[in-house]
Amino acid sequence: MRAAVPFASLLLVACSTPIAPPPRAPAPAPPPATTTAPIAAPAPAPAPVAANAAEPATPKPPEGPSACPAGMKLVDGDYCSEVDHTCKKSWYDKSNKKTICEEFEPKATCTGQKTRKRYCIDEHEWPNQKGERPEVMNYFWQAEVKCASVGKRMCTESEWTLACEGPDMTPFPYGFTRDTTKCNGDHPWDEPNMKKVARRDPTELARLWRGVRSGSQPECVSAFGVADLPGNADEVVANETASGHRSKYDSVHSGGPWYKGVRNQCRPKIYTHNEEFYYYFLSFRCCAEPDGKPTDPRTPRQIKDGWALKKVEGLARFTVDQMKEKLELKKQGNCTCKDKDLRCKTMCGTLLGPGAKDAR
Repeated sequence: MRAAVPFASLLLVACSTPIAPPPRAPAPAPPPATTTAPIAAPAPAPAPVAANAAEPATPKPPEGPSACPAGMKLVDGDYCSEVDHTCKKSWYDKSNKKTICEEFEPKATCTGQKTRKRYCIDEHEWPNQKGERPEVMNYFWQAEVKCASVGKRMCTESEWTLACEGPDMTPFPYGFTRDTTKCNGDHPWDEPNMKKVARRDPTELARLWRGVRSGSQPECVSAFGVADLPGNADEVVANETASGHRSKYDSVHSGGPWYKGVRNQCRPKIYTHNEEFYYYFLSFRCCAEPDGKPTDPRTPRQIKDGWALKKVEGLARFTVDQMKEKLELKKQGNCTCKDKDLRCKTMCGTLLGPGAKDAR
């Protein structure tokens, strides 16, 4: 039986010490209990692009009537900042000290502010290819540079939520009743060796893998056609909260991982991990502007604060151009790295050891 881990201790280990890029990194922590309150209303529109910022990337223009590039889904709808769901049936997970709602009343009521949104979102997690494993072990700025290398940006928390819950604001992409046979979840805790995870040990990462391939869950698809949002791999998104304790970091975790007793829903989020946090179940996907409009690769907060993309590249420890080179090599099947070159493996997405076995 998995031993209980105090929530406060998890946050202290995971969030108080920054995780440096390879090769040194403090150990991240096991998944803490979630903050289940709804997120704040979206922040005001971003300020104009700073003079020293990189020019926005331009995605490939859509072909025919499509508003989004290939591999992306259009989300066009109203996002509600606060939604009321009533739980009919629940159970308590002692190890994570969290109440899990198994079934909600089939009704959702918007009690907050509605904001009209129209954007494109990757159908699958990075590398956004059906049949591939979601790529894990990237920290926030690395994920951001990877999105920028294909003309996209990080999704915001409200964009991820709307894409998941759809126009009916359902707590799960498939409805009101929790079902981990549809979206991979409820796996037992497997006691990760945190020192090995921090070192990106390929054997340990392979042992811990409980994910499934992108697109292999035909019922884990939202009303907007976006796949694998809650459960399976957790995902990192960009913060929109303007103030309060949830606004501390630009990095927000959404969807929940493949474990039992965690937040495998559309709306709950984790706000306590900084931008240098990486983990063996943490992935991401990218968003972009629709209708062929240019996409600024920076987050709303970075735009407001006048960041240049060059600053993000420095924090990621690789540039957009370097990432483009790796992606081209990957297409050719030549994205190979030396055994100890963790930066190269991070860029190529080859940190996971060969012994990894998919959950199904």
